[in-house]
Amino acid sequence: QVQLVESGGGLVQAGGSLRLSCLTSGRAFGTVIMGWFRQAPGKDREFVATISQSGGRTFYDDSVKGRFTISRDNAKNTVYLQMNSLKPEDTAVYYCAVQTGGEGYTLARNYGYWGQGTQVTVSS
Repeated sequence: QVQLVESGGGLVQAGGSLRLSCLTSGRAFGTVIMGWFRQAPGKDREFVATISQSGGRTFYDDSVKGRFTISRDNAKNTVYLQMNSLKPEDTAVYYCAVQTGGEGYTLARNYGYWGQGTQVTVSS
């Protein structure tokens, strides 16, 4: 059984920063691609960022490119999302997930394990 636990969400003013963490267990962490997604009220879950098994390759949605950084520490079974220059439109529940198959790392259906989510609220 794979478990993912996100933390680090909260309320922040526009322009501020937050760092999300996602601790995983139950699977060889260093062998899986990890992703961050988010879901705002009334909207579909959307891709934010993904990182390769070693951490050497990353990919971002255009809406967060240059502001967010995904990283991982395989020794700690943890993936991070550093979020800078936050905007009110970044407000959402943020989820980390384990990619389990399929083509395309931006598609939520290709991620088979999910955390419970952490709320990020950015005030204007």
